[in-house]
Amino acid sequence: MVKANLSKIEVALGFIGIFIILVFGKALLKTDMLFFRLVIGTALGYTLTRAYTGFAGSVNRAYNTGSTKLMRTLMLMFFITALSTTAFLISSEDMAMYSLSINPINLGLILGGILFGFGMSFSSCCASGVLTDLVTGLPRAIVTLIFFSLGVFLGFPIQKTATWVTNSWISTPVGETYGGGVFLPDLFKGDGLGGYIGALVLTGIFCGIVVFMSYVYENRRKENGTYIGHPMEKVQDSLQKREHSISKLFSAETYEIIFVKPWTLTQGAVVLTLLFVLLMGVTKSGWGASTPYGMWFGKVLMAFGVSPESLASFSKQSPEFYTVPFFEHGVSVQNFGILVGTAIYLLTAGKFKETFMSEMKITKREVLLYALGGITMGLGTRMANGCNVGALYTPIAQFSLSGWVFLVFMVIGGAIGNTCAKKWRA
Repeated sequence: MVKANLSKIEVALGFIGIFIILVFGKALLKTDMLFFRLVIGTALGYTLTRAYTGFAGSVNRAYNTGSTKLMRTLMLMFFITALSTTAFLISSEDMAMYSLSINPINLGLILGGILFGFGMSFSSCCASGVLTDLVTGLPRAIVTLIFFSLGVFLGFPIQKTATWVTNSWISTPVGETYGGGVFLPDLFKGDGLGGYIGALVLTGIFCGIVVFMSYVYENRRKENGTYIGHPMEKVQDSLQKREHSISKLFSAETYEIIFVKPWTLTQGAVVLTLLFVLLMGVTKSGWGASTPYGMWFGKVLMAFGVSPESLASFSKQSPEFYTVPFFEHGVSVQNFGILVGTAIYLLTAGKFKETFMSEMKITKREVLLYALGGITMGLGTRMANGCNVGALYTPIAQFSLSGWVFLVFMVIGGAIGNTCAKKWRA
């Protein structure tokens, strides 16, 4: 009876949370764009949590369980997102209206990818995942976020001044307009549609290669007897196979289907694609998450008396970067929405307390490992000009070759990190 009452309380709190976001968010945030950022962030957090998906798991699950299902699903998401964003870019008369993530290809991208992959293997999350994990694994997430923010802050001057981060080894005409990098449609200008047919074909080939290699790796793990599969993926598969029918509109079964039942990885990928396309259409940019962490760290230092001018001098940012109020900074509001969306799903599904309390114990060694994971990810984002959403997903969706380079070295870093983590946790 207590559990049933608790679930009802959680469900009520979940719907109250939705009401607060839609009503008070609209009333209190200064602009419609900030309100949009809050809503889209909430939807992203809800989707990431309900589909039990993310970017860090693509490598971590493969290493620890042998399952490459998440990596293969991400390839599907990358391709359909690139296909969708083509509708914006192919009809644009002025590419400058979009803030595309065409990042430089250089040593910074390589080292940043390795460092980020290394770090996410220790913290079991990435820049977006640490926000959802503030609800699902608070001790691990808070340690990771603190040191992630430190890493971003320390990496700001490197990102701004180091030529091995700012200069690209190779560039194309559109890439040059964004500071250097390769915009894939530039390579296929003779295809009759501005290079987008060739770019889509090449993106499909890259996705296909990753899927093929993922199957090869997974089959090898199965042959070696080291494949165990991911527990949540098994649950998702079993729920998907179960037949669900809505006999009554207002019933426990209907509520479970609409609000409780986990989404499959594919369903999550489709929803994330739709949200990305909506985000790009409204903001004219992609999905980013990690840069505000350095700003947040600076705000903490300001609380201890450090002036914004001193912060700006060190980090090569403007003083206004640190003085802007939290809820007037678009990506900060969006990141806050991701946390809220996570809580809303768990509350409406009646899983909040159980999930929140599941990772409350933490050892001193784990604190050190999570700190290492956080700071290496933070530094990696500055070298690579983004995290798994800013240097991987968004660039690939916007036809930047840098996203694929980041993926390769992020996987390498993840493999190294997981190998070290396995030894150091023993």
